[in-house]
Amino acid sequence: MRPKTEARAIRHGFPWVYADELVLDRRTKGLTPGTLALLEDSERRALGLVTVNPQSKITARMLDRDPEAVIGVDWLVARLQRAFDLRNRIYDAPFYRLVHAEADGLSGVVIDRFGDAAVIQPNAAWAETHIDALAQALVQVTGVRTIIKNGTGRARVLEGLAEEMVVMQGTCDAPVPVPMNGATYLADLTGGQKTGLFYDQRPNHAFAAGLAKGARVLDVFSHVGGFALAALAGGAAQALAVDSSVPALTLADGGANASGFADRFATRKGDAFATLEALAAEGERFDLVVCDPPAFAPNKNALEAGLRAYERVARLAAPLVAPGGFLALCSCSHAVDLSAFRNACGRGIGRGGRRAQLLHTGFAGPDHPQLPQLAESGYLKALFFRLD
Repeated sequence: MRPKTEARAIRHGFPWVYADELVLDRRTKGLTPGTLALLEDSERRALGLVTVNPQSKITARMLDRDPEAVIGVDWLVARLQRAFDLRNRIYDAPFYRLVHAEADGLSGVVIDRFGDAAVIQPNAAWAETHIDALAQALVQVTGVRTIIKNGTGRARVLEGLAEEMVVMQGTCDAPVPVPMNGATYLADLTGGQKTGLFYDQRPNHAFAAGLAKGARVLDVFSHVGGFALAALAGGAAQALAVDSSVPALTLADGGANASGFADRFATRKGDAFATLEALAAEGERFDLVVCDPPAFAPNKNALEAGLRAYERVARLAAPLVAPGGFLALCSCSHAVDLSAFRNACGRGIGRGGRRAQLLHTGFAGPDHPQLPQLAESGYLKALFFRLD
């Protein structure tokens, strides 16, 4: 298999080859998704061992620069051990993202750890093919007792993979308590969003908590209480969590109870935009407002609409911030770069009738490392403003 175009990007560490960049003959187009192949340049020099999926726009994913590599349990153990050693150095408890796909050398694979349980998202065809070996290697490296395969989501659809949720090993019949930033969160590993909890916001939760002492806090798109519970752990007087999902808010309530914050915590179910408007009409003001929406721009085609949505969030949220208070706005859209997001937020705050100082720009935690050659691996942005 050979790229049509210059192979320099691959040699310099870019991990993907798109369909329109490859010379594919009839036999190659008929390969089973997840097949391993040797990638060569136009001079037939080996570039590395790749996994092939003719049904995906990302037709080839680099697995190993060594063309002689053998992809099996031993190879997977080595990759997982490298990832585990990093997390074990950073965190004092086994609650983190263990594998962040390409950045950890396992293309399309996400693994989140919840103590003795782990959730695998095999979002590439090769990972689906090697899922049993991956689970075996995971047990060998970490000793987890429960393994859940979360085979759902847009990424699998793009790979042509079926969606399914399977408990591969052990049992999982209750939410898992997760200690983080002084609070206890409840993660539903089989019925929640993604793997059950968003570890990526951990450092941004902590920064928000540092602004929250004695404050009234509003956490919009709160999921299981993300920013709200961290703020309460930081000494907030009250926190209101807003989400459209009853199950998520139920878990948020459970986390508040487990953390000892129940008397300072409340939830409100509703559409985020409508609730922001309703709170303004009710004359509500908060010392800290946080908006952490889902990806409004999951791809480049959705970029303009996504930026308008982020601007709208900022416009509706800004009037709810008390003078001298703080507004945190987040984006997990990899198609929206930091500059475009910052500009959209600035426009929205201005249209909301407020002036702002940008205090802090946050990103995902170190358990979500970035591959420097792959912009998509640095998707999360969090902007903290002080409003006049």
